[in-house]
Amino acid sequence: MTINALVAADRVLIPVQSSYLPVKGLQMLLKTISVVKKRLNKQLEIEGILITMVDYRTNYAKDITVMLRESYGMNDEIGVLQTFIPFSVKIQEASSEGISIFRYAPKCKAAESFASLTKEVLEHEH
Repeated sequence: MTINALVAADRVLIPVQSSYLPVKGLQMLLKTISVVKKRLNKQLEIEGILITMVDYRTNYAKDITVMLRESYGMNDEIGVLQTFIPFSVKIQEASSEGISIFRYAPKCKAAESFASLTKEVLEHEH
């Protein structure tokens, strides 16, 4: 399913949780994207890496974020978005209710982060 989605897409935004295993999975996904771009969809572009579920109360999340920014932040083909999505129980609650975070808790930090993400991605288009 991932390959089908990448073949059909123009751009891909890669969400990565701020923890070790998702970062290891990122490396595998980047290899898959590279193969798809070479063989099946030459127009596919990486919008960037979006760091998610960040809990800046922990040094662990800070360290992972710094590592991602150092490893991919200066990469012209990939890049790490400035916006990050903080860990939020509100997101989990909205998801369990089956509604948007903007409807469930429009003033929470996570909703503000998603709004910032939208602006950042749209500005990058132009």
